[in-house]
Amino acid sequence: MDYLVKYGYAPDQEAMGRALEMIAANLDNMACEQVYKECFSMMDLTTLKTDDTPASVTKLVEKVNAFGASYPEWPLPASICVYPNFAAVVDKERKCDVNITVVSACFPSSQSFLEVKLRECELAVEQGADEVDIVLALNAFLAGDYETAAEEIRQVRACIDKVAERQNRHVHLKVILETGLLRTPEAVAQASFLAMEAGADFIKTSTGKVDVNATPAAAYVMCECIAKYHEATGKKIGFKPAGGISSAADALCYYSIVSSILGKEWLNKDLFRFGVSRVANSILSTVEQKTVSFF
Repeated sequence: MDYLVKYGYAPDQEAMGRALEMIAANLDNMACEQVYKECFSMMDLTTLKTDDTPASVTKLVEKVNAFGASYPEWPLPASICVYPNFAAVVDKERKCDVNITVVSACFPSSQSFLEVKLRECELAVEQGADEVDIVLALNAFLAGDYETAAEEIRQVRACIDKVAERQNRHVHLKVILETGLLRTPEAVAQASFLAMEAGADFIKTSTGKVDVNATPAAAYVMCECIAKYHEATGKKIGFKPAGGISSAADALCYYSIVSSILGKEWLNKDLFRFGVSRVANSILSTVEQKTVSFF
C-alpha cells in the first residue's frame, strides 16, 4: 500500500527547511520556565545500558521517588523507561505517580521470531509495564513488505491488550521507526502511517542505538503525518523523539516542532514524550541557573 497516496501527503523538503529555520530562530523566544517544566513532565526517564542491574535500576527509581521532596515546584517525569526484565523492579520500588515504560520485542534490532517478541511483551505487561516501546520490523519494511511489518504491530497490539484486559487496565504501545535508517522523508512518512494504522498509540523516532537518531527533519515529517492521520480518522496519535536528545535546547526544539504542527492539544504527556537519559539534568540546570546533577 502507498500510504502517501492514501493520506494525500507528500513531504515538501523546501517548505520543511524554511519552517525548521524559523523554529530554530525563535527558540530563544520560546525559552521560559513554564515550557521547560512542561518538557520535564513529558520525559520518559531512561536507562538502557548493557550493565543495568536491579540495584542500578532501583537507584534510579529511588531518585524519582525523592524528586518531589527535593524540587516541590517541579512536575515528575512521565515514566521510567527500562528493559523489560526490570519492569517488576520499577513496579516494586516506585512510590510516586510515574508510569513504567519498557522497550520490548527484541529491542533494539527487532531481529527475532515474532513468537519471541510477543512473549517478551506479554511478560513485561504481566510484570507491570504501563507502556511498551517496540521497533518497527525493518527487516520487512526495508524489503518493501509493508504488510508483514504492519501485521507484527497488530499482533503486538493484540497481545498487550489481552494481558492488560485481564488486569483491568490499558497499556500504551509506542512504535519506534528508527528514522535514521529510513534515509528519505518519504520512507519516514510511509512508516509513520503504517504504524498508526496498525495500532500504535505513539510513533517514536529512534532507539538511540544507531548512528543517526532523532533529527528535527524526521520529527517534522512524523508530526505532519500525525496531523494528516488525525484529519482523516479523528484519532490523536502521540509523538516521541528519542536518541541523541541531551540538552534543554534540544528539548525546546522538539517542543516547538510539535507546537507549530500539532498545536497545544498535543503538548501534554498523553500525546508527547521525550526519550531521555541525559536531558533531565540539563533542563533542571537551565531553570535553576546552576549545575544540577540529580539524575
